[in-house]
Amino acid sequence: MKQRWAVIVAGFFLFIGSLTFIIYHFSEESLVYDDEQEGLNKQIVIYFSHVVAENTPKGLAAQKFAELVEKKTNGRVKVEVFPNGSLYSDDEEIDALLRGDVQMIAPSFSKVTELIPEWQVLDLPFIFKDYHDVEKAFTGDVGKQLLAMLESKGIKGLALWSNGFKQMMSNRRLLIEPRDFYELRFRIMPSDVIKKQFQLLGSEPIAVPFDNVYSSLENHELDGQENTISNIYSKGFYRFQPYLTISNHGYLGYAVMVNKQFWDHLPKEIQKKITEAMKETTIWNLQQSKRQNEQQLAQLRKNHRIHIYELTNTDRKKWKSQFAPLYQEFEKEFGNHLLRQIQKEEGES
Repeated sequence: MKQRWAVIVAGFFLFIGSLTFIIYHFSEESLVYDDEQEGLNKQIVIYFSHVVAENTPKGLAAQKFAELVEKKTNGRVKVEVFPNGSLYSDDEEIDALLRGDVQMIAPSFSKVTELIPEWQVLDLPFIFKDYHDVEKAFTGDVGKQLLAMLESKGIKGLALWSNGFKQMMSNRRLLIEPRDFYELRFRIMPSDVIKKQFQLLGSEPIAVPFDNVYSSLENHELDGQENTISNIYSKGFYRFQPYLTISNHGYLGYAVMVNKQFWDHLPKEIQKKITEAMKETTIWNLQQSKRQNEQQLAQLRKNHRIHIYELTNTDRKKWKSQFAPLYQEFEKEFGNHLLRQIQKEEGES
C-alpha cells in the first residue's frame, strides 16, 4: 500500500514538473517577442554634435531644440548636445552621422556641397539681400527641395538654420575694393564656389576646419577670413584680425540633419513631436540670429582697436561685378532652376 502511494506521489510531482517546463518553454520560445513594445518603455537618446560655441545662434538653437523635444515627448526623448567639436570636427561629423555614431548634426551649407554640389547655390555671394529673403528661402519651397536631396544620401533633412550674413576680416588692411584682397591668404570653408570667389579677388583661399581657425589666426598663418559677427565675437577672432568690413556678401547657414535609418525606426508619434520642436526652433533661430549679430556688432563698434568699414552701394556694385562669373558658371553646371526660384521669391517679397 505504501509503495502504491509512493508511486502516485512521484507521478504527481513528475506531472507538475512537466507542466511547469511546458509553460516556461512556451512563454520563452513559442510566443512572438515584441521588442518594439519593450522599446516603448525606454528613453530614446539622440546625440546632437556640432562644432560652434554654445552661445552662438546654432549653439543656442540646439539647446532650445533639446528642451522642446524633452517637453513635447514628456521626457521620452532626450537630446544630448555636444558643442565645440567635442565629439567630431566639421571634417568628421557627416561621416560619423552616416555611420550612425551620432544621430544628429548641423553642418554648414558648404560642408553639404561635398555631398550635393547643387547646394552651392547657397554659397553664391549676394544671393540674399536681407534676413527676410533668407527666411523665405529657408522655410519655403527652396528649403524643402534642398532638404529632399539629402534622402538619397541616407540622411533625413529636418530644417535650415541661420547664423547670419558673413563679413570680411583681415590683419593687413580694410577690405574696401576687390583689389584690396590681392595676394592675401584667406581661410575658407570647403566649397568650390567660395574657393572661386576668393580666386576672383586675387587671394589665396585655404580651407581650414572651423575648430582650427583660432589657432591659425593666432599663429599668423592667415591674412584674412570671412565669418558672421556672432562667430567673430564668440570665438574672439577680432583679437587677431582688427580690420572688419561689413559686406553682407555671403550667408552662413546650417542643414539640420539626422541619420535616416535612425529616423525611420522612430515611432511615428515621436517623429511628429520632433518635427514640431524643430519647426518651432527654426522660427526662433531665424529671429535670434539676426538679433544676436546686431547686438554683437554694436559691442565690436565699442572696441577702439577694431577698424570697421561698411560697404556703400557703389562698393557693393564693384564686388558684384567681380563675382558675376560665379553665377554664370553655376547656371552652366547646374541649370538655373534653384537660382531663379530664389530670385523669384526675393522679387515677390
